[in-house]
Amino acid sequence: MPIATERIGPAPLSAAAEQYMVPMRDGVELATDVYLPTTPGRHPAVLFRLPYDKNSRYCFMEQIAAELTAHGYATVVQDVRGKFRSQGETVPFVHEAEDGYDTIEWITRQHWSDAVVGMCGDSYFGFTQWAAVTSGHPALKAIVPRITSTELATVVPRWAPERIVTLYGAEYLADYWATRHTLHTPVDHGHRPLLGAFQKAFGASGTRSAAFDNCVPHPRPTDQFPLGHPFQARPVPTLHGVGWFDNLLGESMRDYTAMAAHPAWGPLTYLHADSVDHENHRLAHSPVQPENDHNSDDEALRRTVEHYVAPVLEFFDVFLKGERPARLLPRVRWHLGHEGFRTATTWPPPQASELVLHLAEPELAVRDTDGGSLHENPELAADPPRTAQWTHDPHDLVPSVTGDPFSALRAWVDESSLQSRPDVLTFTAAPASVPLDLAGPVRAALTVESTAPGMHLFAKLFDVFPDGTAHMLVRGQTVLPPQRGGAVEIDLGHTGYRLRPGHRLRLQLACSDYPHYLWHPGTEENPWLATQGRPSTQTLSVGGGFIAQVRLTVLGTQE
Repeated sequence: MPIATERIGPAPLSAAAEQYMVPMRDGVELATDVYLPTTPGRHPAVLFRLPYDKNSRYCFMEQIAAELTAHGYATVVQDVRGKFRSQGETVPFVHEAEDGYDTIEWITRQHWSDAVVGMCGDSYFGFTQWAAVTSGHPALKAIVPRITSTELATVVPRWAPERIVTLYGAEYLADYWATRHTLHTPVDHGHRPLLGAFQKAFGASGTRSAAFDNCVPHPRPTDQFPLGHPFQARPVPTLHGVGWFDNLLGESMRDYTAMAAHPAWGPLTYLHADSVDHENHRLAHSPVQPENDHNSDDEALRRTVEHYVAPVLEFFDVFLKGERPARLLPRVRWHLGHEGFRTATTWPPPQASELVLHLAEPELAVRDTDGGSLHENPELAADPPRTAQWTHDPHDLVPSVTGDPFSALRAWVDESSLQSRPDVLTFTAAPASVPLDLAGPVRAALTVESTAPGMHLFAKLFDVFPDGTAHMLVRGQTVLPPQRGGAVEIDLGHTGYRLRPGHRLRLQLACSDYPHYLWHPGTEENPWLATQGRPSTQTLSVGGGFIAQVRLTVLGTQE
């Protein structure tokens, strides 16, 4: 059966904007929409530079522009080079610094501009803000990068033996960066070698993605910041927007924590953390019903835009308009899942402390969904050593059940059905008797060895509801050292979440999460090229002085 390719071209132009073809320094012209306030005069501008069609409902730029212009901001939305209505080659990352500078320069020369520019946007159009910062344009006064990372070019599938990479990152490059338009071509994840599945998809679509070829199967050197890293650039006030359920949360929080500690950037660094996923679905609305689906319901979209724009306006009113002193802005505004927003002077909040849960009864870890246990008692570490063993079978990988990894909260899938597999370990705590507020980083410290030459280890922390359903809160992964065991630490990211009475925490361990993450063949072969796998045995050690614990950051117990 032939493989069908879905092609998505540009949506109609907005009647509320005027489109310009803005020249870059090399003569390439980029399609740029300008939305202006109804009041005459010069205005500060908010710039969005994106690859997903400036006129698509998916990006809801027209709706965001309506909010911003109503508050006195000119809004400029641009298709990046090589995408949709813009000219130039279709290659991500490499042109964004210079194109960002040239676009800001163009804005400052317009009759409606007061030569003050801010930037905003999610994911790749968060990255374009970091790139513009490196250009050092003096008119760029503040940025709001949301659910993104300065490391975005390394999140895509640049495989190395010491790295775990996403397979959906490869599909992103194949679909979004092959041509000017967006393509969706199904990939057979069961095909080996895996690279061949993508070759077939490219053949079916009649296209080729240079960005994919630069990463797969052998990554080529790339310089995502040719003008220098953002941390080396002139600091500008930055509001980091992160989602507790975003698949880029780990990378986003690494940016925030590094910048908050930076002597030059730290005083200008702010955090807005919400209980949302990459596609702006909210925990309060999960699973998303039709009336709350901003992809299809206009009223839901209006509410989403209002929720999105509010912290942006608050920030820009201070740093673009100077309407209020910066001291009135909270350094951190964070959402406590199931409760609401809180403010703090730092993240984690100053009153937070560490709660250590120790793994116990490892021999039960592969018995059923509950598995072994999690306890606060530190004396468990001194008990006689015990182990749990499981097999990683490359021909029977632990499946990814969450659907679209960018939309974790659209359904907030119950993953308990996987937790009785013999290659999935679980450790479950007793039900909470009072609310437990998680507020900060989560880490797992474990002692694991493998018979394979290196192995992937995925860790997830779940909220187990009273009905037995298990919903993921945070996740992380690491590569075990080759041919030896030892203590490993896994960063599961950060969260702000209330574990309600009667709910339980559960740690899950496995060696695969496919097809969200690239498989490990159990050998030293490149997983893009391997045709066969080799089963391996993993051993988790508990007690006897072996480290085996989950470290939570919590607030005081809520009575």
